[in-house]
Amino acid sequence: MPISSAIKGLQSIKSMQNVVKSGIPNKEESDFIKLYMYEKERTRLKSEEIRILLRLEIIQGRLKEIQDYNDEKAGQMHSAEIIAPLQKKVEEIKSDFKTLSIDY
Repeated sequence: MPISSAIKGLQSIKSMQNVVKSGIPNKEESDFIKLYMYEKERTRLKSEEIRILLRLEIIQGRLKEIQDYNDEKAGQMHSAEIIAPLQKKVEEIKSDFKTLSIDY
């Protein structure tokens, strides 16, 4: 009977299983889902920011320790450069002495 052809879409019922459609049509957007996703992303980014700031604090502390050590060693080397000429003068004064061999 031609009754089945009179109903629109009846022949394409079996093919609807292969059609992929979104649960939410394009014209309808769920603000609640967007708010939920944005809140999740915001909390994730906040926790990531906290981890990065803690890591940055550790890195800056270590850089300060290295800089302090370098400054200390540079000061010691600078003072050693000042003392070195004085030691050469002392050695020159000591070199004025003559040595004699003693026979037993």
